[in-house]
Amino acid sequence: MSAGEAPVTRRVLAPRLLGRRVPLPLVAWLALVWVTLWGDLSLGNVLGGVVTGLVVTWLLPLPILDPGVRIRPVGLVTFLLYFLWDLVTSTARVVFWVAHPGPPPTEIVRVPLRTSSESMTVLLMVALSTVPGTIVVEAYPRELVVHVLGLRHDAGHGGVADTVAGTVADAVRADVARLERRIVRAFGTARDLEELG
Repeated sequence: MSAGEAPVTRRVLAPRLLGRRVPLPLVAWLALVWVTLWGDLSLGNVLGGVVTGLVVTWLLPLPILDPGVRIRPVGLVTFLLYFLWDLVTSTARVVFWVAHPGPPPTEIVRVPLRTSSESMTVLLMVALSTVPGTIVVEAYPRELVVHVLGLRHDAGHGGVADTVAGTVADAVRADVARLERRIVRAFGTARDLEELG
């Protein structure tokens, strides 16, 4: 899309009505909600929904928000392939420890993040919590606390793992860093990609 196309698209999707922009997709959505709430698909209800949507969007304009997410097709495919593989291997690991006698090894690990983007942090937290055997316990700016299940470790102490605790904490930090990199490459803005390095 060239620089000249963006304003044309904006003018078409959000024309001015008495000096204010009215986003037509939002008007259509409000009209659909209106017709659904009335429960009768008639010309009068559709026109009433459109008029109500126009009035509401003109009187109560919404600010333009940028969610901070961009879809990058190559990065998305890479992320999805690795994520599906991680789902399969993590499920197998959890099934093994469920069938194995005795308690499974667990650990809580503090993981530093390279991104400061809230959107990327939320996507990372969702991805980590979706994979069996891991869950985000706490989130801080540029840091997550992750509980992992089923990874063996030599140091047999509980608590929050640090670099002295051994290979499990390092392995978890490396896995989360790789997942963070894939998520930022799939959904990140240019600024997020710069932070990643």
